[in-house]
Amino acid sequence: MTLSLRIFRVATALMYLMAVIGALAGIGLFCLFLVAVKDLPRVPEPIGRINDTPATEIFSADGRRILTIGGRETVALDDVSYPFIQAILATEDHRFWEHRGVNKMRTVKALWITLFEPGKVQGASTITQQLAKNLFFSFERTWVRKFRELLVAFQIEAQFPKQEILEAYINQIPFGVGAYGIGEASRTFFGKSPGGLTLAEASLLAGLPKSPTRYNPFRYPDRARARQQVVLRRMVATGMISREEAIEAEAAPADLRNQGRSLRVDSYFLDAVMKSLEDTYGPEVVYHGGLRVYTTLDVAMQQQAESALQKGIAQLESQMDTTHRFKDTELEDDSGLQGALVAVDVNTGAVKALVGGRDFFQTPYNRALQDNRQPGSGFKPFLYYGVLEKLDKTPADVMVDQPVSIPVAGKPPWKPRNFKRTYDGPMVIKKAFTESVNTVAAQLVYDLGPEAVIHTARRCGITSPLKPLYSVALGTFGVSPLEMAAAYATFAAGGVRHPPYWVRRVEDVNGRVLEEHIITGERVLNESINFQIVDMMAGVIDDGTGHVVRRMGFALPAAGKTGTTNDYNDAWFTGFTPNLSTSVWVGFDRGHGMRDKNGAGITGGIGAAPIWAKFMKQATQGEPPRTFMAPPDIYFKKVNPQTGSSAGFWTREPVTVAMRKGHP
Repeated sequence: MTLSLRIFRVATALMYLMAVIGALAGIGLFCLFLVAVKDLPRVPEPIGRINDTPATEIFSADGRRILTIGGRETVALDDVSYPFIQAILATEDHRFWEHRGVNKMRTVKALWITLFEPGKVQGASTITQQLAKNLFFSFERTWVRKFRELLVAFQIEAQFPKQEILEAYINQIPFGVGAYGIGEASRTFFGKSPGGLTLAEASLLAGLPKSPTRYNPFRYPDRARARQQVVLRRMVATGMISREEAIEAEAAPADLRNQGRSLRVDSYFLDAVMKSLEDTYGPEVVYHGGLRVYTTLDVAMQQQAESALQKGIAQLESQMDTTHRFKDTELEDDSGLQGALVAVDVNTGAVKALVGGRDFFQTPYNRALQDNRQPGSGFKPFLYYGVLEKLDKTPADVMVDQPVSIPVAGKPPWKPRNFKRTYDGPMVIKKAFTESVNTVAAQLVYDLGPEAVIHTARRCGITSPLKPLYSVALGTFGVSPLEMAAAYATFAAGGVRHPPYWVRRVEDVNGRVLEEHIITGERVLNESINFQIVDMMAGVIDDGTGHVVRRMGFALPAAGKTGTTNDYNDAWFTGFTPNLSTSVWVGFDRGHGMRDKNGAGITGGIGAAPIWAKFMKQATQGEPPRTFMAPPDIYFKKVNPQTGSSAGFWTREPVTVAMRKGHP
């Protein structure tokens, strides 16, 4: 066979193969077209009616509507400043005036990613296609829906002039804090009509729709300004403004309208809910989808939490020495003494109240969810559980409160000290726990190993990064109040862990359930050992470092633990009843020490426990006393606090300990 004949046959085969592939592709595209055009939504007349999307509603645990996201105001295109039109086009669709609804190059790229990268659905996102999204009330990210959007975009472009399309678009964009459309956004953020927006204001607003919650300038001004710079760079790159104009706009101050205090007290809670919804469904669904979101929020409890935290911090602040607290360079960013409070239902994990600071609009940073504060001795229950479980000790075993030096490989020895700087000698383990004796805890973690402490913390629900160092037992790694409240709820539930959550159910506009939280509990701790820890934690409130709770009149059965970090930077109290677990943190954002006017350090018992008591008294009002149920193999024994032997009538201040059968 000659070479030319071989080449001819190969070429013929390739042509035949290409013809077959082309035919199959054509059939595939035709089938895709038939599927896509089925029940294709009609474009409204006029196009502005495309903004008539249903509102998203958020409800509290008792079914009360606490927030509505929706409502539109139409502003004519001629009444909007030209800088905003330029900014939004440069950011969202700089070829808007040229294309017929689809950016061809971006569409080819998006189609390639969608078809050949499993799990990814990429959109071309022209302004016309974004408008088309609002005609669809199924927000599944599938290639069929993307193709249907493309067909509707063609229909919109064929039916309406560009000016009407752009006008409809700028009146439906979500900007955050309940502002939809450029009219509401301009007044909400700058207190002016959209016709008066400057380039600096326009470029800031044009950056918000990408993620209204993340870039909210009231809450996150640095993020908003960084996003504004992206918009200005896009405007320069597309030739809409000069580099000099961009520099001038970037340097202009963000003269935001002053926000009055919200009439709601659930802003920190809603902030967490909105972020989780955006992460799950995307901003377009949250702001345009007509969702019905049922949360775990107890409105009355949330109000009580806000009130207790604000009043408690104000009272504490009046007792403190605030002189020489900051360097001159730090004064400008100081947000004052702050705090956080989280309350979790013990038997379900439902977050009933969540407060991330003194005032949401002044300090929107949500401290309730941030894992950067050391819990101090609040971490000791995880240590002591491991001690009873792995070392087979009992609350009546004796340890010695004395100076300790723990060897650390390759480093100087670890020498933890007690906060009171004194040592009391022999004492039973329960007494060491209730009085939060650091030297005893150090000896125990040396015998147990830090890995066991971390293992128990993980079982209870602590997810923040922890390192296997001896100091982990004294709470030297950051956690969040939400984590602490949920982890302590595991102890309160008898060793059964319920993951915390704040969204019970989400429905779409047609009532179809998109997600529903099913309450599940997992036993992670031994019930009897768990009860021994709870009994020791009850001793903290009845006789130990948290006794202020009883002095303030909280009488229900409860258990908890104080926490204080080095230099008094953090004050914690986390505690629970059989129904409700609550964690309170107090401190400065910059980590400065807290001292009273006499120079004494503010501990968890002084700074956080009173706030906990104020809140819990109100949150549990009318609740009958309910004790923590002891497992069948638990019995109680009075012992001498120094020797651990059975107490007699002559024993001073005997300690009642919970013992497991099989131990002396």
